Amino acid sequence: MAASDGQGSLKGAPPLALVQIRTAVIADVPLMTGIINKYAAGGIMLPRSQHQVFQFLRDFVVAEVAGEVIGCGALHIVWADLAELRSLAVKEAWTGRGVGRLIVENLLGQARELGLPRVFALTYQEGFFGHLGFQVVAHEALPHKIWGDCLNCPKYPNCDEIAMVLDLDRSGN
Repeated sequence: MAASDGQGSLKGAPPLALVQIRTAVIADVPLMTGIINKYAAGGIMLPRSQHQVFQFLRDFVVAEVAGEVIGCGALHIVWADLAELRSLAVKEAWTGRGVGRLIVENLLGQARELGLPRVFALTYQEGFFGHLGFQVVAHEALPHKIWGDCLNCPKYPNCDEIAMVLDLDRSGN
């Protein structure tokens, strides 16, 4: 394991080329919820219980280096023409190194393989998703999401997350 410099970066960290993206498995769930809920504790993403992650495990991929899970994300199908990128989280020491981008690119590839024309995210990280080609939209532009998941969210109806959509038919991503 590489040593931390106290600033959240890793000295002598393996290059991004050694990061592998793979389908999540049962043994990953405690690690994934730990990464997600660290950010949730800071109020920058919604918490996920292990129960919730087990329920949607087939939606998830993980990023790992030398067998260590360093990030995760999910592609959740909402409707015939729409999927959500959710629970995207990367261990703090690995942020800003391209791991999140690798996870998103993998999930977007899955969306294309499924024939989905659009993917969205509800986020506080507008810049990250903007660099990947996502555009800000009104929450009302996602009616299936609002009537499906949002009604059960503790932030509803006062959601402060930014809704962003990527049109896969038009993007180069």
